[in-house]
Amino acid sequence: MKSYRKGGSSLITLRTEIIINAPIQICFDYARDIEVHTKTVWPHTRELAVDGVREGRIGPGDSVTFEAKHLFVRQRLTSKIIEYQEPELFTDVMQRGIFKSLRHRHEFIEQDEKTLMIDILRFEAPLGIVGKIIEQLILKKYIKSFLEYRNNKLKKLIEENV
Repeated sequence: MKSYRKGGSSLITLRTEIIINAPIQICFDYARDIEVHTKTVWPHTRELAVDGVREGRIGPGDSVTFEAKHLFVRQRLTSKIIEYQEPELFTDVMQRGIFKSLRHRHEFIEQDEKTLMIDILRFEAPLGIVGKIIEQLILKKYIKSFLEYRNNKLKKLIEENV
């Protein structure tokens, strides 16, 4: 985990990696499936797709709005796919939501009939200096744990169904 400065703003960058024992195309398809997403996140968030693409696979230019409870607050986050190279990567960027900015890049690299899945998530909290404190004290760990949980559940689901 690291943070860096760009244009006067501080972004937090989180990176996770996991090896999945499945072909790249299957991993890519599962990772962009909206129904799979809602089944592989923390159950207590009760995450649902409520607008945009609400079922099936999200693709180039598509948007989805998820509603979930995070840190005791029910919230909505709308993301749009702005980069898409099947089956190697897709990137979604927050269009509306609680963050000042959020960009999530999903990369897939084939390795000996397995797939290395990499998530690179960059975000910035709102609220100026208060947001910076919340980023450091709570959000970095919370979001990293969320990504790792989801990736482990996704790996298990894919490997059980391949």
